[in-house]
Amino acid sequence: MIKKKNIKSKEENKWEEKVVQIQRVTKVVKGGKKLSFRAVLIIGNEKGQIGVGVGKANDVIGAVKKGVADAKKHIIHIYLTKYLSIPHPTYGISGAAKVILRPSATGSGVIAGSSTRTVLELAGIKNILAKQLGSNNKLNNARAVLNALENLRTFQQTANNRNIEVENLYL
Repeated sequence: MIKKKNIKSKEENKWEEKVVQIQRVTKVVKGGKKLSFRAVLIIGNEKGQIGVGVGKANDVIGAVKKGVADAKKHIIHIYLTKYLSIPHPTYGISGAAKVILRPSATGSGVIAGSSTRTVLELAGIKNILAKQLGSNNKLNNARAVLNALENLRTFQQTANNRNIEVENLYL
């Protein structure tokens, strides 16, 4: 007999993965140059869970598999508002890449570029404005967005930190 709970949980956790970048890299060794591939991947379930991973291997398929495994190790959970946006503006850094994320009006869509857009869409955010500053490195920009999303706080967390009720938060 099949339990309905197991079927539901499998349907709920459908992970979508997108390859952001594949680079052919070389290493100079005694016998010449050794070729390998580096893949940068983003996985998300469009319900507030997102991860970024990197994989290196001698072939592209192996690099992608390693990237997916790495991304699953680095999954974070974010809280979305009822308008599928973020609760407040935030800032993230990774290396030289800096990202500013701001909530946007309903219906405005994801206003972002490059890997920043991919991360936000796979996280399930529908209304946001993002700006990349500093580096154009796709991996560092994706990690900077993850850093910014980790810095988000819910209204309840903010109220608890201030030892007040949520209703009195803006008084």
